[in-house]
Amino acid sequence: MKYIKQMTVIAGISFVGEFLSTVLPLPVPGSVYGMLLLFLCLCLKIIRLEQVEETADYLLLVMPVFFVSPGISIIDTYPLVKDSILALVLISFVTALLTMVVTGHVTQFLIRHVGRKSKSGSVTGQDRVKGGEHE
Repeated sequence: MKYIKQMTVIAGISFVGEFLSTVLPLPVPGSVYGMLLLFLCLCLKIIRLEQVEETADYLLLVMPVFFVSPGISIIDTYPLVKDSILALVLISFVTALLTMVVTGHVTQFLIRHVGRKSKSGSVTGQDRVKGGEHE
């Protein structure tokens, strides 16, 4: 019963995201609206993490299955893209590298920012780890 409730919450937010995508005149997919809504609801404590955590973890675990069909579709459309395959591979490589670099810099910034706050005041509920041991 717990998983049905969690899935209902996730599906409801996804539905609202799809609705916003059709109503708002912006070229943003409904899934992006749904992720933003879920993020906001979690940050504002409208939804507690415990209300969706186990089902969300399961969905993340099985997520690669959802990429099988698009992968097969790419194989079917190969004749259409074979002339530009080198450009597509290069673009994929560059964007993946750029994503890793930006993610690394943002993570380092956040670690430093949270580190300064926790030194000046109370710990935020997460243990700081240094060298594999708790401080």
